[in-house]
Amino acid sequence: MIQQTSSPTRAWQGWREAAEGALYGPGGFYHRPEGPAGHFRTSVHASPLFAGAVARLLCRVDEALGRPPVLDFVDMAAGRGELTVGVLAALPAEVAARTRAHAVERAARPEGLDPRIRWLPAPPPGITGLLFANEWLDNVPVDIAETDASGVVRHVLVRRDGVERLGQPVTGADAAWLARWWPLAAGEGLRAEIGAPRDAAWAAAVGTVERGLAVAVDYAHARDTRPPFGTLTGFRNGRETSPVPDGTCDLTTHVALDACAAAGVIRSGRATGARAPGADRPQGPAADPSDSAPPHTTDLPPARLAPAGAPRLLPQRTALRALGIDGARPSLALASTHPAAYLRALASAGEAAELTAAGGLGDFGWLLQPIGIPDPPIDAPA
Repeated sequence: MIQQTSSPTRAWQGWREAAEGALYGPGGFYHRPEGPAGHFRTSVHASPLFAGAVARLLCRVDEALGRPPVLDFVDMAAGRGELTVGVLAALPAEVAARTRAHAVERAARPEGLDPRIRWLPAPPPGITGLLFANEWLDNVPVDIAETDASGVVRHVLVRRDGVERLGQPVTGADAAWLARWWPLAAGEGLRAEIGAPRDAAWAAAVGTVERGLAVAVDYAHARDTRPPFGTLTGFRNGRETSPVPDGTCDLTTHVALDACAAAGVIRSGRATGARAPGADRPQGPAADPSDSAPPHTTDLPPARLAPAGAPRLLPQRTALRALGIDGARPSLALASTHPAAYLRALASAGEAAELTAAGGLGDFGWLLQPIGIPDPPIDAPA
């Protein structure tokens, strides 16, 4: 719990503004020379199996698109380009020859990066292919709200040293987003992260895809299971740490992927004419546009989805298993006949197990949002 105040000074900022400067401003965390991999481990860094799975997904998108002459792969929040490099290396030669790779990142292009990779500050328009955002949305800064002793939901303000206090009540569009996606009870000290900027960022990314698939991968939660005290945290030198907006650590919160999915449906629905799930519900003059939304579940039931172009939300373990990563140990018989092959297979199985582990990377959410193709080209087990 933090103290309420009605007179913020210039030293105090909302978390969205503070994190924006700390992560992306001059000298910010994402401009540090060591890059994100120097501070935290993502699925990309855990194993090349992840890039191989994304390459297989790109091939499935290619098939769904009818093998176009130019196939786009867009890596959002590309870090130092590790995923893009891995995907290109894992593609069949015929597909790689048609693939146009784009790495989207605010930091400068790394030296020595494969010249086939375009380095961009934003995704290009008119994408035909796969837009893949691995741990991007959790670093789109958001404001944080907290209930005070009277049950009033207020903005949380923060200083550069991480000290917090309560500011003005949450009103307007932010209050509407909370009511729709993260309603807070009256108990003092309950917190929420106002995800509207992520909805807008995802909708804008989806809007760059002319035909294909947009995928967001992040730690996520759904409306019925939001954490009561939020998820704000920091990472520095491979360890979780207190979130301090001074540029020395990563600042991250989990993502309301169900809200992002709704925003993407509205954006892609306008482009393709598809009806968003829930679009038949009446909306009054004060309704939030995001009310045309899919149901609040981790895996969206097919019966509730639009007939074409509907999103799916899957846990990473389900998505990766559908893309050929299962973590099964090799047969012991291989150890006696081909010891070196057995050791390689055993190492690969260990990496696959890490990518799909419950309580770890396997708990990430995958949002698959097709544009101009009927269904996400991934066969998820029942």
